[in-house]
Amino acid sequence: MPLHVVFGGGPLGRAVLEVLSKRGQPSRLVTRGGKPADAARSASYDWVSGDATDPQSARRACAGASVVYHCAGAPYERWADLLPRMMEGIIIAAQVAGARLVYGDNLYMYGRVEGPITEDLPYRPNSVKGKIRAQIAERLLAAHADGTVRAAIGRGSSFFGPGVLMSHVGDRLFAPALSGGTAVVLGDPDKLHTFTYIEDFGRAMVLLGEREAALGKAWHVPSPETLTHRAFIERVYRLAGTKARVRAIPRWLVSALGLFSPLLREAKETLYQFENDFVMDSSRYTSAFGVSATPLDDAIRATLDWYRGQRKS
Repeated sequence: MPLHVVFGGGPLGRAVLEVLSKRGQPSRLVTRGGKPADAARSASYDWVSGDATDPQSARRACAGASVVYHCAGAPYERWADLLPRMMEGIIIAAQVAGARLVYGDNLYMYGRVEGPITEDLPYRPNSVKGKIRAQIAERLLAAHADGTVRAAIGRGSSFFGPGVLMSHVGDRLFAPALSGGTAVVLGDPDKLHTFTYIEDFGRAMVLLGEREAALGKAWHVPSPETLTHRAFIERVYRLAGTKARVRAIPRWLVSALGLFSPLLREAKETLYQFENDFVMDSSRYTSAFGVSATPLDDAIRATLDWYRGQRKS
């Protein structure tokens, strides 16, 4: 059977591996750090250590691959140094293996948008991180256009789901929802914001690697209905059986706290996504492939179940 190689052991990489495992498809996880805790006892995938910024290392990791999934990330403060080099290394590795390449991306490259965010919009980043994302997406699509590699891009909005911790709707929401605590949010909680369920993203990535029609394009992956951030939070608390408590942190306070918190300092650059309506349109994907998002309540319940399991372990 064809081999699927996944770069990155974060939530998206894990979601892709889960889809492949359920289908019984041979897969290999490539991470730069140590061996994942479950790798030794897992029969669903192999693990190798590999550095995507090193083309030789990436080539070794991709030996025999039919599809390569680029789900690897890097600390915000190292994006400018690492992300372009990672993309180059993975493009070369996929080219040598003769494999398709599917890249898991976000929406930073579009910048501030009035109205729904569609795939047809030009890249107009208004942040350093957005410029980097635009650069590497353009590099991959150019490599597809010139015949270097066959590639597709899957794009999602802010993640939530099992295994997602560092997110606007990660452990800062689901953990307090279960305990009856307060959810802390950035920006204006009464603005619309699309949230992408990580398991939907994983399924979308695998499908993009299968379909010839997906190649050479960027696709917005199916996501549940868009609510205001506050309404999303209230839905989580209701399904958790607790009363919603929300505390919003305005921009001026984010700036002040950023003096002491590197994470908040980096988050300020993309705060516009939570100060304005931020609605991702995934209708093109649904129309082309006949796949819709998991119903929101089902996705939230699965996420709450995962967080409950973490509290018990």
